[in-house]
Amino acid sequence: MSFYDEVQEAAAYCRALIKEEPRIGIILGSGLGALAEEMEETAAVPYAEIPHFPVSTVAGHAGRLLFGRFRGRRVVMMEGRPHYYEGHPMKRLGLPMYLMKFLGVKTLVITNACGAINRDFSPGTLMILEDFINFVSVNPLTGENDERLGPRFPDMSEPYSFRLIERAERIADELGIGYAKGIYAGFWGPYFETRSEIRALGILGADAVGMSTVPETIAANHAGLECFAVGCITNMATGIRKEKHSHQEVLEIADRASAELRRWICEFVARTDD
Repeated sequence: MSFYDEVQEAAAYCRALIKEEPRIGIILGSGLGALAEEMEETAAVPYAEIPHFPVSTVAGHAGRLLFGRFRGRRVVMMEGRPHYYEGHPMKRLGLPMYLMKFLGVKTLVITNACGAINRDFSPGTLMILEDFINFVSVNPLTGENDERLGPRFPDMSEPYSFRLIERAERIADELGIGYAKGIYAGFWGPYFETRSEIRALGILGADAVGMSTVPETIAANHAGLECFAVGCITNMATGIRKEKHSHQEVLEIADRASAELRRWICEFVARTDD
């Protein structure tokens, strides 16, 4: 069975369980699951039950697709995400984005928890992603391309839509929500980066670092989805902070910052075409 056929089988399975097809996709990062509480008329589908879907095993990731209404819009929400460091093939990490494409999604909103390299940031800062740097040696497009999924050489000059970034800034200003903008570095994980790695990433222009988002962004652009992404700074990166890192701390900071992010994303989705 081809990868395309696997995507179609996953889409057919989900389509049989939902009342209406989504137009907006949302990916929830570590500790940001509170957004799921805004969903209405929800159908919950565990990742493990969807054919060929990669399953998340990380604490803070519920591991299911939620279909329903979110601020009046037709939405599918990934309540948690799989990661490359969990052992999934990189191409498999792109499957959720292609699934969304064939279910009817046009706009993808990505959230994540990440560590700050930029010293002007602090834990709790919400950062709009303007661009990314991929520090993983492979990506979801490696290998034979199927034109039914997307072009062989997708343009990546605007991985995060300028139009959506402008809308998000306008909404944040109206709501009085503080934010920063920056470049996200995608790292392998699952270990927290060394001092030397963080220093190198900073020299190369990264403002924040995390272990997700980049594969999703690449696959989403390949699939023709318009993307917007925002990261929650949960800690200062190694070498900037003196304390040791812990995943529990990441979850706790993300949970505290989620109230502002929740308000922001709710209004953003409400103003997005369904």
